[in-house]
Amino acid sequence: MDNSIQAHQKELCNKLWAMANALRGNMEAYEFKNYILGMIFYYYLSDRTEKYMVNLLKDDDITYEEAWKDEEYKAAVIEEALRDLGYIIEPQFLFHKMVKMVENRSFDIEFLQKAINSLMDSTIGNDSQEDFDGLFSDMQLDSTKLGHTVKDRSAVMAKIIASLDEINFSVEDTKIDVLGNAYEYLIGQFAATAGKKAGEFYTPSGPAELLCRLACLGLTDVKEAADPTCGSGSLLLRLKNYANVRNYYGQELTSTTYNLARMNMILRGIPYRNFNIYNGDTLEHDCFGNMKFRVQVANPPYSAKWSADMRFMEDERFNEYGKLAPKSKADFAFVQHMVHHMDEDGRAVVLLPHGVLFRGAAEAVIRKYLIQKLNVLDAVIGLPANLFFGTGIPVCVLVLRKERSANFNNILFIDASKDFEAGKNQNILRECDIDKIVETYEQRKDVDKYAHVATMQEIEDNDFNLNIPRYVDTFEPEEEIDLNEVAAEIRKLQKEIKGIDAELKPFFDELGLDFPFEVEGE
Repeated sequence: MDNSIQAHQKELCNKLWAMANALRGNMEAYEFKNYILGMIFYYYLSDRTEKYMVNLLKDDDITYEEAWKDEEYKAAVIEEALRDLGYIIEPQFLFHKMVKMVENRSFDIEFLQKAINSLMDSTIGNDSQEDFDGLFSDMQLDSTKLGHTVKDRSAVMAKIIASLDEINFSVEDTKIDVLGNAYEYLIGQFAATAGKKAGEFYTPSGPAELLCRLACLGLTDVKEAADPTCGSGSLLLRLKNYANVRNYYGQELTSTTYNLARMNMILRGIPYRNFNIYNGDTLEHDCFGNMKFRVQVANPPYSAKWSADMRFMEDERFNEYGKLAPKSKADFAFVQHMVHHMDEDGRAVVLLPHGVLFRGAAEAVIRKYLIQKLNVLDAVIGLPANLFFGTGIPVCVLVLRKERSANFNNILFIDASKDFEAGKNQNILRECDIDKIVETYEQRKDVDKYAHVATMQEIEDNDFNLNIPRYVDTFEPEEEIDLNEVAAEIRKLQKEIKGIDAELKPFFDELGLDFPFEVEGE
C-alpha cells in the first residue's frame, strides 16, 4: 500500500474514532456503534447510488434528479437499480442532501427515519429483501439514550452527518477499500471498549489472519465459504484476501451482530446475490441445511452452554459419535457441525479453548472419533494468552481436513504460545508470528521446542489426549549453578558487611546507643 494512502487511512480512522468518542455522550460505546456504523453504511449506500446513476445516465445527458421527475425515466432507473444494487435511494434522501439540510439547520431526525423507511420499502418483493430486512433496526432513532427530545436526538444525528461529510473517504487508488477498512477499524475499536461483549462480534486481526491463511492454503478459487458463528462477518470476509470466494454463508445468534454482518458484506462490495447470512442459533437450528463447503472458519463462543437435548442424537451432525458435547461446553458441537458441512476436499479452521484437547468424558469420546474414525484432524496449534477481547485465556487452533492424503497417519502439533508482541491491554500476534506458523504447517517437519509431527501411534499411546506439551517439549534447562562460586561470593559479602559494621560502631558509641551487631575482636 502506498505510504500516502496508508497515512490517509490512518488519519481517517483516527478522525472517525475521535468523532465516535466525542458524540456518544453517556452512551456505552458498544451501543453507540449502531448509530455511527449505521450512518457510515447509509453514506456508503448513498454514494454507491450516486455513482451508479451517473454511470447509468451518462449517455442520456440527464441527472438523477431530472430522471426521477420523468415518469418513464423514473420507472427505468428504479428497475435497473433494484436489479443491480438491490435497493434505491430517492434523490431527496441522498446523503449530500442531508448534509445541506444540516448546514441550513432544516434537518430533523424524522426526515432521516423517512429516508431509511423509503430505502427499506424499495427492497420489498425484490430478491434483496431478505438481505436488507431489518438492517437499520438497531439504529433506534427514537431512543432516549440518543436524547430526551426530538430536537436533542436530531442534533446528535446532525453532528454525525456533518462529521462524516468532513471526513474524506475518497482515494485515488480504487484498489484500496478505504471506507471498508475504516468500517472494519471502527468495529475493532468498539470491540476493544466493549469488554466481554466484544467476543460476540469481532475476532482480532492477528488470529483472524492466521485462520484465513491456513484455510485457503493451496486454493485460488472457492465456490462457497462459511462461518457458523460469523459475528460481524469480518473473519469470513478476510478470506477474500487469499482466494476468490464466490459465495459467502454465515449464521449469527445475536440479531444486532447479524445486522452488522450483512452491512459489512454489502459495504465490502459483496453483491447481495453472493451472500447469505442467517439469524439464529447454529447448534439448535442449522440454517445451512444440506450445504457442503470447501472452506469454513470460526471463532465460536468458548465453552458456551447449549441444550444437548437427546433429540440431537438423531441429528446427522452429531449422531455418529455416540455422545453429545456436554451442556456446559458446546465447543465440540461446533466442531461436529463444521465437519458435517465439509465437502469432499473441505477444510475447517476453528479457534477453541485448550480444554477441548484433553477434557474427558463425552468430549474424550468425540475427540477419539474425530481422530480415529473420521481422521479429519490435521493440526493442533497453541496460541499465546491474552490475544482476545474479553478473555485472557490462551486458545488453540484446530485445522480439520476431509482429505488428508499423505498425512493420514499423523497430526502436526505447533506450540506458538511464546511468539507475540506484548500489548497494553492485549497481546498481538504479529505478521512474523503468523508467517512462522503457516510455514511450519506447510513444511510439516519437527522443529525443536516449536513443532512435532506426531504419529497416530503416539496419539493412541497418549489415549487421544492432545495436550500440546505431551508432543512439543519446550522445557528449557536451567543454567547449572557453580556452588563454589556462590560460596566465594557469600564469603566476600560477609567480609564487606563486617568492614561496614566496624565503620558504623564508633558513631553508635558516640551517640550512646547500643550497636545491634557484633564486631570482630570484641
